[in-house]
Amino acid sequence: MNDNIYLYILVMAGVTYLIRMLPLTLIKKEIKNTYIKSFLYYVPYVTLSVMIFPAILTATASAWSGAAALVAATVLAYRGKSLFQVSTAACAVVFVLEWALEFLL
Repeated sequence: MNDNIYLYILVMAGVTYLIRMLPLTLIKKEIKNTYIKSFLYYVPYVTLSVMIFPAILTATASAWSGAAALVAATVLAYRGKSLFQVSTAACAVVFVLEWALEFLL
């Protein structure tokens, strides 16, 4: 594998470039289909959620503290709190639960 590392990097760069370049060159007119437009609108949000969700549960020492922080952050975000308030509350929940679990176990 170490012998072909530059080949792997070149192939990954080519694939990444093609994925970004082909839609710009092949689709020249405006997309009018409402289903496709709504699908493309939500793609960044879904991608970010899929990348973040597993990390929330595995980034802490206990999956319980990660799950509790997820619930707290979801409730605060749903109520319209700022990103700073949501992230601070989630960190506080993890801190308190990890501290409590340390003494209980």
